[in-house]
Amino acid sequence: MKKSTHEKRAKIANDVMNYIYKYIDTDINIDDLSIELKVSKFHLHRIFKDEFGKNIYESIKSIRLEKAANLLITNKYSTITNIANMTGYSSQTSFLRAFKERFLMTPKMWKSGGYKEYSNKIVEQIVNSDENINFLKIEPSIVKMPEIKAYYIRHQGYDKSIKKTWQKLQTWIYTNDIKEYKQLALHHDNPIITPLEQCQYIALVTLENKDENLENLSLPTLTIPKGIYAKFSLSGKYGDVIKLIQWVYHTWLIESGYETTPNPSYTIYHKNHFLSSDEEFILDYYLPIKYV
Repeated sequence: MKKSTHEKRAKIANDVMNYIYKYIDTDINIDDLSIELKVSKFHLHRIFKDEFGKNIYESIKSIRLEKAANLLITNKYSTITNIANMTGYSSQTSFLRAFKERFLMTPKMWKSGGYKEYSNKIVEQIVNSDENINFLKIEPSIVKMPEIKAYYIRHQGYDKSIKKTWQKLQTWIYTNDIKEYKQLALHHDNPIITPLEQCQYIALVTLENKDENLENLSLPTLTIPKGIYAKFSLSGKYGDVIKLIQWVYHTWLIESGYETTPNPSYTIYHKNHFLSSDEEFILDYYLPIKYV
C-alpha cells in the first residue's frame, strides 16, 4: 500500500473515531458520516475495521457502555434512565440488556459496588505485587491542554507486549534522527473496565521541532483533542499505571465533584518503562473532566 493511501485511510478511521466520541450521546448516523467524509458506507466500515480491529457499531456500543459505567459511579443523583439517555440509548430496556451483556450485572448492581469487584479481577491480571501506593499523596492539577498532533502505532492489548510497539516507534525516531520529542500513550479503552486483550493502546510521539524534516514518513498521525484535564504525576514500575487509573476513576473522580468526558485519557512519559533498562517510569496521566 502506498504511504499516501495508508495515511489517508488512517485519517478516515481516526476521523470516524473522533466523531463517535464527540456525538456518543446522540443517535449516530453512519449515512451522514459517510457523506461528511466523502467515503461510501462500505469503504467506511472496511477502513475502520482494518484500523481498529472491530466494526463501527461495536465501537459505538463499547464507548457508550464505558461512559455509562463511569457515569453510574460518579453521577450520584442521576437515575439509570437519565444515564441511558446521556449515553445515547433510546430506551432503558435496551440499555439494561446491553449493560448486563457487557458487565454481567445490572446497572443497579454495578452502581452499588459491583464495579469494584469487576475491575479488581482485571487489575489482578497485571498487578502481581501486594505493595500499595499511597495515592492520597498525589495532588492533581487541573489544566487546560491544547490539541496535540502526534505520529503513532496502534497496539491491540494491554500487557507487556506493548514493549514491542514502543521499540518499533523508537526505531522510527532513530531512523529520522529526531532529537527533541515527547512520548505519549492514548487509551481509547479504559483498561480497568475493558478486557485487557481488547484494549486499544496507542503509542505516540510528538515532535518538539515542528519544522523537522523527516526521512521516513511511514507513520500516520492523529490528533488528541484539546480540553480540560486532571493531571496526575506518578513514578513507578509496570503494574502501577493501572493501579493509578483504578484509583483515579474509582476514588478521586467520585470524591472530586467532576465527571469524565467521553474523550480518551492519555499519558505523557518523562521516562518510559517499556524502553528504560530499569523498567521504571515517570509520567503524567491526563483524565478529561468537566464541571458539573
